[in-house]
Amino acid sequence: MEQPVKKVVIVGGGFAGINLIKHVCKDSRFQVTLVDKNNYSFFPPLLYQVATAFIEPSNISYPFRRLFQKKTNLRFHMGSLLKVNPEQNNIETDTGVVNYDYLVLALGTESNYFGMERVKAHSLPMKSIDDALNLRNHLLLNMEEAVHTDDLKEKEKHLNIVICGGGPTGVELAGMLAELGRNIALKEYPEIKDLRSHLYLIDAGKTLLSPMSEKSQNEATRVLKKLGVHVINNTAVKDYRDDIVYLSDGRTIPTNVLIWASGVIGREVPGLPAAVIGRGRRVMVDEVNKMQGSQNIFAIGDICLQTTDKNFPNGHPQLAQVAIQQGTLLGKNLTRALNNKPMEAFAYNDKGSMAIISKFKAVCDLPKFFFKGFGAWLVWLFIHIIPLIGFRNKVKLAFSWFWSFITNDPTLRLIIRPRKKDVQ
Repeated sequence: MEQPVKKVVIVGGGFAGINLIKHVCKDSRFQVTLVDKNNYSFFPPLLYQVATAFIEPSNISYPFRRLFQKKTNLRFHMGSLLKVNPEQNNIETDTGVVNYDYLVLALGTESNYFGMERVKAHSLPMKSIDDALNLRNHLLLNMEEAVHTDDLKEKEKHLNIVICGGGPTGVELAGMLAELGRNIALKEYPEIKDLRSHLYLIDAGKTLLSPMSEKSQNEATRVLKKLGVHVINNTAVKDYRDDIVYLSDGRTIPTNVLIWASGVIGREVPGLPAAVIGRGRRVMVDEVNKMQGSQNIFAIGDICLQTTDKNFPNGHPQLAQVAIQQGTLLGKNLTRALNNKPMEAFAYNDKGSMAIISKFKAVCDLPKFFFKGFGAWLVWLFIHIIPLIGFRNKVKLAFSWFWSFITNDPTLRLIIRPRKKDVQ
């Protein structure tokens, strides 16, 4: 007797979801539906380069429907998750109800503002393509405002840029903005003396890049300070009101650009029992990424909290490699379950971490050694091109990088969104 087709619904088309799809779609016994609020997949590690007008959004994004053209057992449902109904085996979205036999939550995270509502309302996050484009537009408009005003206090407010968060995103943003200030601002904004002196990188921890090695932390601090960035450690942002950032040590910085790259929290999934929501609003799962207390709901990637891996008893770091490996293994495990074979427990293979700091400067922590500088920068470029979906994206991105780095003059600084007062 032929086995009935199993409906697999995956919510979230990031690293975890896409890598799960690659494997589960190989088995025609599954009918797979991807649910995502966007109609495209994108590459989050390069969002900061979109935000700083270094590359186009199309370089790091790809439409889901085009990606799925040749997958006969795969469908796309564009919509935002509203609620999970475990008893009915379906989910509610803002565009309809989707039924499942297996549900996989791969929604990822959102910015954590630690209860600071004014910071949440007025700072600029960097979690999506929309966020990156909004930031790019905001930065460019600020430069124009700074040129137009003769009031020194107003000019300072428009020129100051405060980045909260000393992880890879904050470090990479600070380095890129410093490079733009050095190579472009003087040529295109002669009215502005030095943009670099207005860059502040704030972090509550003792060092930048806290999860990385001490050598990487020291190199990041050294390079950024040399570029003119004000690196402030052991200090937290406490409030942001009336275009003033208030720091925990009593200092204030006037600015209307506070970029929030400090901490994340799991996206809320209404309908799940409160008992399965753990630290950081992450869904608690067992060794095969199955939600605790469930037989057919799984969570993978940044949104899951798995404490069964002996090398990571407090849960895995929220990194792309973890999401990729969990998605790949779950795809294989669902097939194993269909074949009445036991699922394989997840164990993270830590391949190391890296961060770019500025032009030709990067750091790389591998399991057994560390390297930095131009060599690490080249490795970073290679690793960040390979995972991109689509040959065209890889070629476009490689050419954009090559040309922009050679000329020190990317040409994407277009203010393409209207100011609010211009909208009718």
